[in-house]
Amino acid sequence: MTPLFEQYYLSGRLSQALLWGACLAGVLGLLAVRVFVSFAPIIGVLAVLANPHLKRDIGNYFRNRAALWPAATFIFLLITGLYTSDLGGWRHELVRYLPWVTVPLAFAVAVPLAPRQRLSVGAFFVLGTAVLGVATLSKYFLDIGSATEAIRMGQNMAPVTPIFHITFGAMLALTFFGALLLRRTAQAPKWLRRVLLAAAIAAAATLHILAYRTGLLVLYTGLLAYALRLIFQKHMALGMALLVLVVATPLAAYVALPTVRERVSSSIWDVQQYTLGHDINDYSLARRLAAFETAGAIIEQHWLVGVGPADTQDAMREQYQWQDFGLRPANRVEVHNQYVLALLGGGVVGLGLLLALLVWPLTQAHLRRNPYVCFFLLVEATAMLVDSVTALHIGRHLLIFGYSFLVVAAEAAHQQKQRTLNGSQ
Repeated sequence: MTPLFEQYYLSGRLSQALLWGACLAGVLGLLAVRVFVSFAPIIGVLAVLANPHLKRDIGNYFRNRAALWPAATFIFLLITGLYTSDLGGWRHELVRYLPWVTVPLAFAVAVPLAPRQRLSVGAFFVLGTAVLGVATLSKYFLDIGSATEAIRMGQNMAPVTPIFHITFGAMLALTFFGALLLRRTAQAPKWLRRVLLAAAIAAAATLHILAYRTGLLVLYTGLLAYALRLIFQKHMALGMALLVLVVATPLAAYVALPTVRERVSSSIWDVQQYTLGHDINDYSLARRLAAFETAGAIIEQHWLVGVGPADTQDAMREQYQWQDFGLRPANRVEVHNQYVLALLGGGVVGLGLLLALLVWPLTQAHLRRNPYVCFFLLVEATAMLVDSVTALHIGRHLLIFGYSFLVVAAEAAHQQKQRTLNGSQ
């Protein structure tokens, strides 16, 4: 080890640089290059190993309660191997969920990022997602007629990079809130604040023009929650103004944007096909409602610990054999709801672990005061109502990376502050 490298290692800058690289790789994986989704946790583990005080700091992981909830989910997945039927699928699930241990470990034990490094990671995500939104909008404007017709048929315009449209909608909503919050960061120069404002506008415009249902749902849920918080904090004028905006903007979008009108009418028609017992093979929402009913029948029989996360698809296929709703095999979809999926795979135990992951941070005063944490958890919790976010690799990565970057890191910083205060007394 050369003296320069040794100094770099002993100062903790190597660990910090590796953690920063892991974050940038994680964001790049979300935006465009999928292979970096797998590389990022590995780089994070290297950041932990590069911590010159690893023996002293490894205990921070076990003291970081935010990091332990994802670990508990992984441990429960291990236990489900005792009653799962698909051992091959179970082993595959273990590999897929391993980042739920390694990524929080990195943020709990590695040398924490400097404020400017955290700003750069946040700006990379926000600006990158906004650019993808604008690029996807350009596809729409190149052929407005065909795009509008596709939306009328219940289809969604795919992003320019291979991101599932539901995940992309959630990312755009996170970009809107994240951009506005990052503008308040002391380290952000004036030019970056202007660019961040443009990114927020671009994200909101993309959501409305392309009528991404999930993205609009989480966007307005976040705005509504913030408006109510302002009202409860006695900022009546600002809170009421935002509340009026939350109501007026969707109405204005419905009047002004044909894509929104088509999305609303097609969604209503879609649901009616299910309620009236018509052929639902070509209707997305109707097939999801059929999947809910199918999953409900399974949950009634396996309510405590579920069928095992690896067996959910087999259980759904078997139940469809009893009641298929007239669906062809190719149209028998999985559950598009993370809470129902947690019940299906893990019963009330699995659902409890998921709720603990989302709710526990809000029971801590220092995390409850962190707007980044609150908006992230609200966006994810709302998106889980209409999508099984952990079923796809990209959705699972967004959840655990964002949770670790925001919640686990904030808990680690709070505990370090408490240790410093205790040591000075």
